[in-house]
Amino acid sequence: MAQRDTGTEQLIKDTAKRIFFSEGKLHATTQDIADAAGVNRTLLNYYFRSRDILFEQVAAEAMAEMKAVMDSVFSAKIEFKDKLHKLIAVFMDQAMQFPYREMYVVTSLNRGDKTVPEEKKIKVKAFLKEISEEMEKGKIKKMDPRQFCMNLFALMAYPLITSCLNKSIYTVGDSEYLKLMKERKQLIFDMIYQ
Repeated sequence: MAQRDTGTEQLIKDTAKRIFFSEGKLHATTQDIADAAGVNRTLLNYYFRSRDILFEQVAAEAMAEMKAVMDSVFSAKIEFKDKLHKLIAVFMDQAMQFPYREMYVVTSLNRGDKTVPEEKKIKVKAFLKEISEEMEKGKIKKMDPRQFCMNLFALMAYPLITSCLNKSIYTVGDSEYLKLMKERKQLIFDMIYQ
């Protein structure tokens, strides 16, 4: 039996990930991916048999990467202020690199394809407790900690998910918009933490 070329397989996955989650072409064909990767479609099909298999594998790996990065922030034993700063930076960096991944997650949850694991709910509950403690110290405006989280993630995700609309409305190019998003990390922190 022939040995698989893991370099080619990884090239195809990396290309598919870029096309799906960076460029937002969630319905790209195997031919689109093969062309972008510089391989023929037969080779792509050898490794993944179908576009759906490739998409599911790439999506699962992308979600695992994001989970690992976010879990490291949520479980960090650091001051809340530092944790919040790091959370904003990590989330924004990931979302700038793969803005359509968040749309995929939301769409999957809406379709009922995915559920939030209990482990994640436990980490969120602990984070909500940390938020409540910061509110009691007067570092964050008092509100339902869930509202705080929803506000935080809306401030981070929405401008990235709507980047095409924003670029058009404000007449900015990709590099200028990226600069705005990098500046936004500190602006969000300054807005929500006193």
